Amino acid sequence: KTNKAIYNWEHMKTYVKITAKHNNLRNTLKAVDYAIEAHEGQKRKKSVIPYIYHPLNLACHALSMDIIEDEVIAACMLHDVIEDCGRKLDDLPVNDETKELVRLLTCKKTKENNREEVLDAYYKAIEANPKAALIKCMDRCNNLTTMSWGLSREKIYRMIKETEQYYPGLIKVL
Repeated sequence: KTNKAIYNWEHMKTYVKITAKHNNLRNTLKAVDYAIEAHEGQKRKKSVIPYIYHPLNLACHALSMDIIEDEVIAACMLHDVIEDCGRKLDDLPVNDETKELVRLLTCKKTKENNREEVLDAYYKAIEANPKAALIKCMDRCNNLTTMSWGLSREKIYRMIKETEQYYPGLIKVL
């Protein structure tokens, strides 16, 4: 019963929306509904878990740490909609600061021959924005704890190497 109550995305949505209403987080209220619609039908890799669980989990964690910043919570909700849902930055129903966070958190597709160059630029840009660095660190923690069982050994190794290479800089920013 506890598992169903705590990890039910509908309960998480309700918590985020009630908290957002109480704290007048207008971007967050728009972002929750937009993210739910954008991620409709998506599942976490190799699982039956609805994808929306991931952005809601980030938002809930931020709120539980008393991070009551509209742009941060809204960007938690929207951080994957450009990469994973084919949405456009200009179409997001949020303010420019939130859009900038989402832009920073959206990584260009890489190929084996340009991966390091793309990731270097991506993480350097995130390091220049403490809010983006915070969201990216929360994103990595959530991904490692909720997706690692669904990844190949090669992908896990690549994530570990990427974490070792780039995340000390992000943590330093925080």
